[in-house]
Amino acid sequence: MNPIRRLLALTVAASLALPAVAQEQKQAALLVYAASSLTDVVGELTESWTRTSGVPVKLSFAASSVLARQVEARSGTDVFISADQQWMDYLQARDLVQKPTRLNLAGNRLVLIASADSTVELRIAPGFPLAGALGRGRLSTGDPDVVPVGRYARSALLSLGVWDTIQDRLVRADNVRSAMMYVARGEAPLGIVYATDALADRMVRIVDTFPADTHAPITYPAAAMQGARGEAIAYLNYLAGPEARDTWRRFGFMELKQ
Repeated sequence: MNPIRRLLALTVAASLALPAVAQEQKQAALLVYAASSLTDVVGELTESWTRTSGVPVKLSFAASSVLARQVEARSGTDVFISADQQWMDYLQARDLVQKPTRLNLAGNRLVLIASADSTVELRIAPGFPLAGALGRGRLSTGDPDVVPVGRYARSALLSLGVWDTIQDRLVRADNVRSAMMYVARGEAPLGIVYATDALADRMVRIVDTFPADTHAPITYPAAAMQGARGEAIAYLNYLAGPEARDTWRRFGFMELKQ
């Protein structure tokens, strides 16, 4: 090929490729890992933010323990939102968190649930007859060894003096939504989940709410991970900002005192 024609051909090919590369870079999605209990609210807020910013987001929901270990095992995560402080601390101790970006987004409450058609009535108080209310059934909650809702549940039941009566009768779910599903399907007569999850499922009802002083405050820390794209900061600011406040409240989350 004539050298001049060859140069022109390469120039044309490069010019055609540039828009495709630019488009691919523009459309690269933020990767956000978030606790299962945030599925509905973060899903809605993310859609709203993407409409405004034009930045797509890929969401992955699971137990905070699972997500934190995934962040640790491989790079590429932009934002992590945990259901407790411990798993965020876990990543921060390994220098995987951009510390200045860490903030708390919202709060939640811990509740005892039963299926919607259950007639069980219980008042949560020291020594309350939880084991008796279970009958021959089991109590569904997150695995207390790793899943935040299970940790909160164990703390509350220890504080109330009833942990020893039910610790061998747990359904140790891998996340809070799975724990609620066992109750919704009638496979467990009672469960301990977050209030926001219970409010989102018509197949269950709240029997009672655990006193706030029986467990650590339920808060959702969020942060950008090391190597995160710059848009991660804007995304976090949106989730924590005034525009998002009504959405958090509508889904039953508690606004934190600043």
